[in-house]
Amino acid sequence: MTPVKHPLLQAQSALSFSHMGFFVRDPERMALYYQTVLGFTITDRGLLGTVPLIFLSRDPAEHHQIILAGGKPEGMNFNAINQISFRVQGLDVLRAVKALAEQDPGTTEMLCVTHGNAISIYFRDPEGNRIEAFVDTPWYCEQPLRELIDLNDDDATILAKSEKIARSRPKFQLRTTWQAEMASRMGYTPF
Repeated sequence: MTPVKHPLLQAQSALSFSHMGFFVRDPERMALYYQTVLGFTITDRGLLGTVPLIFLSRDPAEHHQIILAGGKPEGMNFNAINQISFRVQGLDVLRAVKALAEQDPGTTEMLCVTHGNAISIYFRDPEGNRIEAFVDTPWYCEQPLRELIDLNDDDATILAKSEKIARSRPKFQLRTTWQAEMASRMGYTPF
């Protein structure tokens, strides 16, 4: 089945992701974690009926990017959210996020990987939600792909390993080439 695109949604700017909300057991603890580890600021808080809500943002143009909603049942061991992902600007920032996350005793399951097209860390917050922080690389390769890396290596070593892995994939290409193809497939004007 071929998807039909609505004419009003053809422009890239017509629909852009803004925020997400998810249920937590302890909104205050979770808000502190997202402030301390990921640098969010509480922008508002209050009750919607009996549900406590905490609004957080890292962008002054966005009232909120995350809403923490109280009410997640105790003993619920499955998270409907696979992951919450954050793009960072460089490996130095990625290392800093890793260090902050590791300082919090609520952080679990730290994993450092390359996807070829990105270098990522994955970890779980105190309530088990998976968080990813990642740096884009200049390459595209088909996914899924996940290979362990050591963030203690220097930048050149990490990038060389990521490039080697990306180039080993049959559909390897430069990210800019892939982006131009995607813009065309999505019906956007070239950028």
